[in-house]
Amino acid sequence: MDAGNFQRLRTLIGMTEFENRVKPPLSREERAAKAEKRRLEAEQALIERKKADEAFRANFERLKAERLAREAINA
Repeated sequence: MDAGNFQRLRTLIGMTEFENRVKPPLSREERAAKAEKRRLEAEQALIERKKADEAFRANFERLKAERLAREAINA
């Protein structure tokens, strides 16, 4: 008889011990530190997004100027 399915069942039953763990609540200082970290990460993400947008816009304007120059030469 193949015991493959029964071995998996035993493995799954053994894992249930870890499923019901309760995390201790965060202290006021830990919550404040976590909120500050999220705020700093959000600010950094906004700065990076703004730089990317500015680079995109500069490249767009450069390509537009090149296209207009080519069209002026060909026209």
